[in-house]
Amino acid sequence: MIVAVLAFSGIVVSLMQTLVIPLVPVLPGLLGATPGDTAWAITATLLAAAVATPTVGRLGDMYGKRRMLLFSLAVLVVGSVFCALANSLLPMIVGRALQGLAAGVIPLGISIMRDELPAERLPGATALMSASLGVGGALGLPLAALVAQEADWHVLFWAAAALAATCAVLVRSLVPDSGVRSGGRFDLPGSVGLSIALLLLLLAVSKGSEWGWSGGLPGGMIAAAAVVLLVWGWWELRAPHPLVDLRVSARPQVLLTNSASLVFGFSMFAMSLVVPQLIQLPEATGHGFGQTVLVAGLVMAPNGLVMMAMSPVSARMTRTLGPKTTLMTGALLVALGYGLSLLLMSAVWQLMIASTVIGAGVGLAYGAMPALVMAAVPRSETAAANSLNTLMRSVGTSVASAVTGVVLAGMTVSLGGENLPSLSAFRLVLAVGAVSALGAFAIAAFLPKHRAAPEEAGSEKPALEEPGSDEHGPRGTRSEKLAPVPEGTPTKEGATAPDN
Repeated sequence: MIVAVLAFSGIVVSLMQTLVIPLVPVLPGLLGATPGDTAWAITATLLAAAVATPTVGRLGDMYGKRRMLLFSLAVLVVGSVFCALANSLLPMIVGRALQGLAAGVIPLGISIMRDELPAERLPGATALMSASLGVGGALGLPLAALVAQEADWHVLFWAAAALAATCAVLVRSLVPDSGVRSGGRFDLPGSVGLSIALLLLLLAVSKGSEWGWSGGLPGGMIAAAAVVLLVWGWWELRAPHPLVDLRVSARPQVLLTNSASLVFGFSMFAMSLVVPQLIQLPEATGHGFGQTVLVAGLVMAPNGLVMMAMSPVSARMTRTLGPKTTLMTGALLVALGYGLSLLLMSAVWQLMIASTVIGAGVGLAYGAMPALVMAAVPRSETAAANSLNTLMRSVGTSVASAVTGVVLAGMTVSLGGENLPSLSAFRLVLAVGAVSALGAFAIAAFLPKHRAAPEEAGSEKPALEEPGSDEHGPRGTRSEKLAPVPEGTPTKEGATAPDN
């Protein structure tokens, strides 16, 4: 029941990513604003999610993950109501920003699972929770398109509010409150510094095409973000209770997993941007299919469903072969899917097949990432570590959106006086997606070998060790030291333990 409730909450939160996409063409008329201004309905959610994820994760470690989970869901309800009542731009942007603040639900849910579930259930549960980030996004597009097509657009947000409220009630009733706390004082300067850096970086990335990369503003904001990150890193290394423990984050297993997540996030999102546009382009272009946004959403739906279906497969591979192998296999499968998409672009069903293969690879890889992170961090820092990993994926998707926008805007064909993306542009984006997946594979190849699942929840025994591991666990990780065995205790072989 805990797994079902938390996974459902993750799917509801990730639905917010694609909730407004069917409304984008008509938002200017609905809100009485320009297209450039209404684009903030998407950008505000992205920026708020980036700011909230690491902060909420750290607060969850300090004051209770369930408490922060309920807070995030409550904010989601309030934001959805704001949007449901909006008839102008400002309330919509405020509501969408509040919806973005709920993004910490997924890393918090993974962390609660580590605290509450037995070891044999943990890999499958965390794989499902991690995949919900993509599942909700894939399923949200056709659902939102159907509702927007058949009912008043405000219904979308009333439905979002009802779903979020349902999640809050279920969490309050069925998810126990873990006693695992890190304690300490909240690192307010660290939170503010990281938030400023992320806002500068993601704002430049998401608005660079609109503002013009040839101008100085996007480049200046990226440079400022780099300076703020350097100062932030200096502070975090000296803070008594840092927002992000950079020493833990620098461990090879954590650092390489987060790096692979960043690149993999780019690769995953490229298909989500290409397929809907290809399907909706006019047939007169020679490569478009002239279909509605609802059809585009239905084509992407199997991508999300197969992500969920691959969660138990990812868990089984993690238990038997290790999370490193699972991540590498997922990356190769995504690269294969992009290779197929370059060859199969002449029919809608072909795009669906390629998208489904990519979804299978994403399901495998996303299931392995939390296992890799949690095997290398103390239990008291689980939420913060998972939040950082989720943030890396989000940054990757943001960069993918920016790069794809530049490519599709720069390589066009003219149709009826309008410039539309060319077939070469779509092929280039798909090729970049394939290369990114192979890049994630290459990064994952350097991960320390680790065949065990994350340490057992509620148990004092550490994760299984490989030959060659020292007392701190597998190379590149730190696991809890085995408790001493009392003298005379029988061992598995029937012998007695020596003096400690």
